[in-house]
Amino acid sequence: MAGKSVDCRYTAKNKQLIYDSRLKSTQVLFDVINTMDHPLKVWLNSSTATIYSHTEDRSMDEETGKIGTGFSMDVATQWESTFYQSTLPKTRRIALRTAIVLGTEGGALLPFKRLVKYGLDGKQSLGNQMFRWIHQEDVYHSILFLFKNEQLEGSFNLSSSNPIDNTTMMKALRRVFKMPFGLPSPIWLLNFGAVLIRTETELVLKSRWVLPKRLVKNGYQFKYSTIQNALESLMH
Repeated sequence: MAGKSVDCRYTAKNKQLIYDSRLKSTQVLFDVINTMDHPLKVWLNSSTATIYSHTEDRSMDEETGKIGTGFSMDVATQWESTFYQSTLPKTRRIALRTAIVLGTEGGALLPFKRLVKYGLDGKQSLGNQMFRWIHQEDVYHSILFLFKNEQLEGSFNLSSSNPIDNTTMMKALRRVFKMPFGLPSPIWLLNFGAVLIRTETELVLKSRWVLPKRLVKNGYQFKYSTIQNALESLMH
């Protein structure tokens, strides 16, 4: 969890920091574990659901998902490649391909709350881009689940089993905040706003339809299965 935040402008300097902070820290951990007389039994390393390609027509899981191309996807691919680079026969490894985490302490929910505050809580762009999300409590409990089930290893999608599109996400926010309507945000406005607050539009425009097939297949049950009950729990 030592990575440079992706909530920034993708300048050459920031891109290099994003790469280095993920790849070098993972390499250091690998080298240390590889030389231990009594290595760790399990190593859970952060990854990201951003590893999958932009898609609006089909879901992606760990077995059938298409790995994407471009900066963010390349970071994710190299990150996992460093993590899985060679054998660690005594250490079980799990890469956590985590979706956008909705929590109470800032994080991804904060910019959406700001949109609601200023009445810009309509759809972003066409609104059909898929929003992959997970409640903070399900992140915690799914990690415990993976830690305790010693037969599990490899990459796991930490994402709700009910992803939604952007239009549905914004409607749910309006219901929670009791807003009757919200102004939509076209791409040009999102790009302009991203420059002002020094970030990128990827959070709201990239469509990644991610399903947690391996978690569900192995018996994990989500505490927050719908966006409505997830948001309501975080607002109270």
